[in-house]
Amino acid sequence: MEIVTTIGSDWKRQAIEVLAQGELVAFPTDTVYGLGADAFNDQAVRKLYLAKGRSQEKAIPVLVATLEQFVDIVDQTTLPAMRLVEKFWPGPLTIVLQQASALSAEISAYSTVGVRIPDHPIAQELIRAAGPLAVTSANRSGDPEACTAEEIETNMGAQVDLIVDGGRTPGGQPSTVVDCTQDPPRILRVGPITEEEIRSVLLT
Repeated sequence: MEIVTTIGSDWKRQAIEVLAQGELVAFPTDTVYGLGADAFNDQAVRKLYLAKGRSQEKAIPVLVATLEQFVDIVDQTTLPAMRLVEKFWPGPLTIVLQQASALSAEISAYSTVGVRIPDHPIAQELIRAAGPLAVTSANRSGDPEACTAEEIETNMGAQVDLIVDGGRTPGGQPSTVVDCTQDPPRILRVGPITEEEIRSVLLT
């Protein structure tokens, strides 16, 4: 396990190399530190589940950096999904759609994928360069979430191949989740974006 800071540009090259080898990288997001794997690599996604200690019945979301990446990993978009994306991305909104066949089938047992663009420059820079990442919070299931690189090193060091230290993250609530495979869409979890805010966009 190695820790790199985001001073200079070498951190990104190192992270991309580690991810390309099917290994796991921890990095800061707009809430807590995330632990990411190549979203197209079955073995890497399985390793992510094992590191997390998470049941494969519980899907892992995918983070993207651009709308182009979003479109590439879903089977098809919907008008309600695009309205929500235009209003709330980047930010704490996860959109659930049918996943594209190229995406790792290990991400979800239900052929769906939850996607969002994080509102964090380091996360966006990494994902723009490395491609879509399957990402869960960088902690073992049931343990407190990590807001610093040091917390990850202490609690998960053996399971993480590289930690990108971008300083303390703000913490906060998990994202709001909206299932857009249904018509009308269904709110699965309310987070920083309220039910009223979601409905106001969908009803316009």
